[in-house]
Amino acid sequence: MGSSGSRTISSENSKKKFKEKESTNKKGKQNEKIAESAPPVSLMSGTYKEIESSKSLSQPVNKMESPSSPISPSSPNGGEGFVEAITVTTREMVIGLKSDDKEVVIEITKKLYDMVDGAWTTPKYGRDLAYAISNTMRTDGGLDLILSNCKSEEKELKGCSAQLLEQIMTADNRDYVVRHGLDSVVKLACCRAETKLLQIGMGILENLFKHSEDTCTKVIDRGGLQAVLYTCRMNDNITLRHCAMALANCAMYGGPSNQLRMIEARASEWLFPLAFSGDHSIRYYACLAVAVLAANQDIERQVVSSGTLELVEPFVTSHDPGLFAKSDKAHIQGRSSEWLRRLMPLLESNRREAKCLAAFHFAMEATIKQDQCRTKVFTDIGVVTPLQRVASSNNDVASSFAILALKIIGADIPAKLSFNISCWTVEEVQMWVDNIGFGSFMLAFKTHQVDGDLLLTITDDELKRDIEMSSNLLRRRFLRELARLKVNSSSGDRELADWLKTLGPEYPQYMHNLIHCGIDLNLLPFVNDDHLCKDAGITNGVHRMKILKAVRPIDSFQYPAGIEPYPKVFDSPSRKAVASMGDAPDAPVHKTLDVFISYRRSTGSLLASLLKVHLQLRGFTVFIDVEKLEAGKFDNNLLTSVRNAHNFVIVLSEGALERCKGDSEMKDWVHREIVAAIECKCNIVPVIDGFRWPKPEELPEDMRNLCFFNGVKWSHEYQEACIEKLERFLIGMERNYPENDIASIYATNVLQGRRMKSRSIEQQISYDGFVQVRRGSRGMILDPQMISPEIYAAPSATSNNGPLDQRKSGNGNGSNGIMPVRHGDSQISPGVSSHYDGTNEENSS
Repeated sequence: MGSSGSRTISSENSKKKFKEKESTNKKGKQNEKIAESAPPVSLMSGTYKEIESSKSLSQPVNKMESPSSPISPSSPNGGEGFVEAITVTTREMVIGLKSDDKEVVIEITKKLYDMVDGAWTTPKYGRDLAYAISNTMRTDGGLDLILSNCKSEEKELKGCSAQLLEQIMTADNRDYVVRHGLDSVVKLACCRAETKLLQIGMGILENLFKHSEDTCTKVIDRGGLQAVLYTCRMNDNITLRHCAMALANCAMYGGPSNQLRMIEARASEWLFPLAFSGDHSIRYYACLAVAVLAANQDIERQVVSSGTLELVEPFVTSHDPGLFAKSDKAHIQGRSSEWLRRLMPLLESNRREAKCLAAFHFAMEATIKQDQCRTKVFTDIGVVTPLQRVASSNNDVASSFAILALKIIGADIPAKLSFNISCWTVEEVQMWVDNIGFGSFMLAFKTHQVDGDLLLTITDDELKRDIEMSSNLLRRRFLRELARLKVNSSSGDRELADWLKTLGPEYPQYMHNLIHCGIDLNLLPFVNDDHLCKDAGITNGVHRMKILKAVRPIDSFQYPAGIEPYPKVFDSPSRKAVASMGDAPDAPVHKTLDVFISYRRSTGSLLASLLKVHLQLRGFTVFIDVEKLEAGKFDNNLLTSVRNAHNFVIVLSEGALERCKGDSEMKDWVHREIVAAIECKCNIVPVIDGFRWPKPEELPEDMRNLCFFNGVKWSHEYQEACIEKLERFLIGMERNYPENDIASIYATNVLQGRRMKSRSIEQQISYDGFVQVRRGSRGMILDPQMISPEIYAAPSATSNNGPLDQRKSGNGNGSNGIMPVRHGDSQISPGVSSHYDGTNEENSS
């Protein structure tokens, strides 16, 4: 920072000017009182108080007590007068930034930050004010000074400069930073030295990803994407909000090549905990990011498999666009025309979720632009016609938002198609045919009286012979549009549609074909290839084979002649462990899911979503309820998923079991899930986070055994270590062992004189009358008198009677050489204490 020319001021004068606390100017004091009495900017609804003159804003910095000093639209210059005044003030502050006194520079930088932060939240004129400050910073050399100060060794100066840089990253300023300081800014943004700097860094990356495809590539090359994805595991909402916006911007501005890089970095999986967050802004931008990624057909399958896309529709249907528009300063001023133009392709997407979210945002944006008197921007970017097409579609959710946006804009609203395709009239079929660009065939469809039911099952031959669509390419295009219509339909058998969706994003198109010939989920296991081909009209042989393979057990599936079944090259860790147990009599039969995660929504959703991502990245198939199951079918689907799982991970967050106490009628869903897991002999693993164990007698008897299971104590700072511990439980390296191993475990421990430490009440627990454990204040002592001679003489600790038992470590008796004590579904382990009083202490010999 240098000082030169007539614009340079001395350190002494700077201190006097910028640190002065009392003004002798009477007029200045009056303005200060006005500013102090003004309501907070975030609460102002567009009514501005007058200030005596814009000249007062060019007084020394200490007079500028509030950047939100309001101005009335009825004043002579209106918003333009305030913009001019704030530009003058910014120029004076930029001069002060050239001071040699770091304290002065820090103070001015902080005041500039307060001023621009207040501008962004000012209604109506806020965007113009923020742009005026940002542009002045660039044109008067302030941006160069800020970039230079971001490299400073002075911690406070570096921090406040980075904070200001984040706020003034307008389009032109982003372009300037990319050309003059990209490397240093990205390096700063990726720094994890302290929480505040990490928060600011994510905000800077959010802005850099909003520049161009080439810039996105450069930022990713310099580690920007990895920094954002790593930060997704944090629990600070402001930081996570920046992460969600950064990923949304990267998806929108990065182009197909960078979207592929996002998928390779597993961004769609890491978006899940963001889209599962309790913060609505985090959820929204995470949903936006995954919707943009899903619109790319080349990576659609990977995005769908992450499970994040399922969270989009529940979000938009539970929020009002107008209210949400005013809920966060991040979008209170709306988005630029370029940003909106990049969102438009989602309105034409094949994905129902993408259309829903895009329509929601345009409805939100229409509300903002109406307040700013800038609705003409929608005509300029050409979004009215795509919105009209969505408004007339059978996507009921997207259609309602598109209609709302069109009403606010003042555009014509087209007739709307019914969401139930099978009930379409001939006229509605003609309307749809015209909407997809086949208007020349409308008369043929009318002549043959093609209604919705016929449309759903129309074949290529019928199009060629009856509709006289002779061109092969035209028929392929038409059938492609018809398939998209079927996939995005919300009518019909939703249970069957949801099952087909598990096979792939394109399979729900066959729901109507199957229903038309009377096939439902109950009948599906009995159909053969001829039924699917001739009766249901599924012409794709690979799709037929996959459907048949999914509905039949692996040993009964008939492979084509000459084809032998080969083992999977890629499989989940849990399934590999199951495969190693041979012909174990107690092995779970046809369990298709590795892990079911149960949690209390109010306190455990964040941890549950993190566990899902971590386990998915390690190759496990994971189920977590995302509130998308339909009310009438909730029981069946959820409990069926529990029974289909090898492992049941229960997130025990604060108060997780409170509703279970006294729940004798099993009305609580966590209670029901736990009981289902115990009954179907899942491997139950508690993950404990801020949880205190209740006394066993406080819980219903059918779930009381949960108190005896080994668990993992969660640490947010050491997530990888916790997940590694959890993985060992899931694949059998630390495992809940079967009944007939109990005696040998007890005998081994008794012979070795083991004493397992545990804080607990005095109590005796009987295990089928042959083993007892005395619990007292000094610990838990095995009682050899209660062990029968036959059992005492059986020290062997090997068994194949339970799933995953072959996966052991150390000496073959568990990861630490000591096997857990278990009876049925209860256990006591030397590695983790029995849980009675909220403790989870390690036991000592």
